[in-house]
Amino acid sequence: MISTSARLLRLVSLLSARPTWTCRELAERMAVTDRTVRRDIARLRELGYGVDSDPGPWGGYRLGGGTRVPPLILDDEEALAVAVALREAALSGVLGGDRAALSALLKLRQVLPPRIADRLGEMDATFVHTPRPGGRQIPPGLLLELAAACRRGERARLSYRDHAGKDTVRDIDPYRLVHTGRRWYFVARDVARDQWRTFRADRVVRVQPTGRPVELADPPDPALLVSRSIADVVYPLSVKVRLPHPMDRALRIVPPTIGTHHPDGPHATIVDIGGNDVDQLAAYLLGLGTALRVLEPDRVREELLRRTRELLDDNGGGPG
Repeated sequence: MISTSARLLRLVSLLSARPTWTCRELAERMAVTDRTVRRDIARLRELGYGVDSDPGPWGGYRLGGGTRVPPLILDDEEALAVAVALREAALSGVLGGDRAALSALLKLRQVLPPRIADRLGEMDATFVHTPRPGGRQIPPGLLLELAAACRRGERARLSYRDHAGKDTVRDIDPYRLVHTGRRWYFVARDVARDQWRTFRADRVVRVQPTGRPVELADPPDPALLVSRSIADVVYPLSVKVRLPHPMDRALRIVPPTIGTHHPDGPHATIVDIGGNDVDQLAAYLLGLGTALRVLEPDRVREELLRRTRELLDDNGGGPG
């Protein structure tokens, strides 16, 4: 006979696997009596697990929300997955500051079995991270507030500071949070302008719920909206190039956060790319490693040709 703790772990695993179970189904899966299942459900409730039940012959049990945080029971692979995720969150800054992730990781490591801790140590010795990009980090508490605003489905009042440092207050209908790998963006409908907008989450000062429920009609693809808004940032200079690739391939070569894409027939794509100066744009195009034609401006084309000839000369491929 398996121990009570092992049986409770098995019961939690089953309740997590699907929305509802009858008492008889649980008893058959665990090879115990109906009475044992009811007793184990009572033990889980005492431990803080919220297990809801429906009366009657067709009723059943389902895992709901507890009134307090229950003991966390993880198998070896789950414990390793959580530890690795916390480690990556701390190193990448995806949650804003790294303090919360580091604190949680240290607590988890203290209770990890030696075999799991050793495996995590092996990863520490082999993984290397590039330096984190500069810029402001969003506080984890604010990130949670923005996520809650998206979940509530009600209008909110947003205090926002733009790139020039100007503060504005506007009513918005929150929709989604999008992470691009470098920053978090908050997607919402600007009520006064009746437009879908993207806001850099690290520039949000405050978000206050108003208690007014809203239904969002025809919301946009949030990831696509963020990609386009980043690509549409006004730069001092832009270049238009033709890639001899269909749209799907061109999007993999130049991400939508970098350029704006337009099909040029079924086998080619026109891409507009913004940059700070001629040198930056020419260097970027050269680094794409693909055939392309610079349509405009001439000075970017000339700089790209100069760099290409210089590269050929350095490698013995020039004339003479």
